[in-house]
Amino acid sequence: MFYPIVLFIMTLVYGYGSWRLIGYVSTPWNILSALIVVALALSPLLAVRMREHSRLRRLGDLYCWVAYGSFGFFILLTCAFLVRDVAGILLRWSGLIPIADAPLDAATLGVSCLLALWGLYQARRTPAVRHVEVPIDELPPELDGLRIAHISDLHIGPTIKKPFVHRLVELTNAQQPDLVAFTGDMADGPVERLAADVAPLARLSAPLGLFSVTGNHEYYSGVSDWIAQAEYLGFNVLLNDSQIVEHAGRRIAVVGVTDYGAGEMLPAHRSDPQGALAAAPQADFVLFLAHQPRSVHAASGAQLQLSGHTHGGQFIPWKYIVPLQQTYLAGLYRHESTWLYVHRGSGYWGPPLRLGAPSEIAIHILRRRTACR
Repeated sequence: MFYPIVLFIMTLVYGYGSWRLIGYVSTPWNILSALIVVALALSPLLAVRMREHSRLRRLGDLYCWVAYGSFGFFILLTCAFLVRDVAGILLRWSGLIPIADAPLDAATLGVSCLLALWGLYQARRTPAVRHVEVPIDELPPELDGLRIAHISDLHIGPTIKKPFVHRLVELTNAQQPDLVAFTGDMADGPVERLAADVAPLARLSAPLGLFSVTGNHEYYSGVSDWIAQAEYLGFNVLLNDSQIVEHAGRRIAVVGVTDYGAGEMLPAHRSDPQGALAAAPQADFVLFLAHQPRSVHAASGAQLQLSGHTHGGQFIPWKYIVPLQQTYLAGLYRHESTWLYVHRGSGYWGPPLRLGAPSEIAIHILRRRTACR
């Protein structure tokens, strides 16, 4: 069923808005326009194939801008025309505002272009710093004000390269975090292709250390190699494991699990939140790292869970679809006795596009909350 579903989605994405607009173009330009749309619909697959060949890799990276950029634009165009058509039906049904089709279609195209340009800017800008104060019950005074830099879902690959990563690292270090947590999806592609682009991450600095867990995309790109690369960059990679760090004489347990669905791709990496937390040494504060927020349902015992994966929806319509899979979409939540922060992502996946879900570097500041308050 997978391929028929993908074929239907691709046909809808590239076909609906194009079909609505090509009718305004005379022959033979309408035929040429249709052929261009077909070529763009095939471009994501072609871009992947080009990047698999070393001689075409650089050209493939450039072509990805065309392939993924056009994909994002056509998603917006189709969504805009669906909204336009519903609005047009309602307007005609009400009889209040008779509007001709051509002006509505032109306006729809214009809005789609503006949204695509704004989304591109939002995706490509340096992620914004988001300060999040987390009130922890009975937090030891020595840990009040502890700063945790949270990075997630960088997706370094064909359109996210070394300069973008360098800006992210410089801005993160400027926040002077005590600890850095990376919650998965570092890159899209094999290590040998992207080692130079992830290299700036080695300059991340925090006195209590750098910690990371695997995301689902590590398993698509060679998880063993990416674990080794993360360790080479200075990260402590936690695979259903924990590590104790000390700050001002207080013990912090940093617990991390493999991706929620890792066991389906590598049985030895089956995610085990309960086991990892149960095996963690006694500590004054427990920080739990899991790529997918739905791991929180099995994370009893953690005071703070940091996750990513959702990208905050990244752009319309995904931000309304993601909640069908994940209970929590973006931001800070209280789940039973655990605080959960779902990161919107520091990069992006697929189309270089962000709308309504800005990229971020989250700085979590622990605050002491006494039982009487």
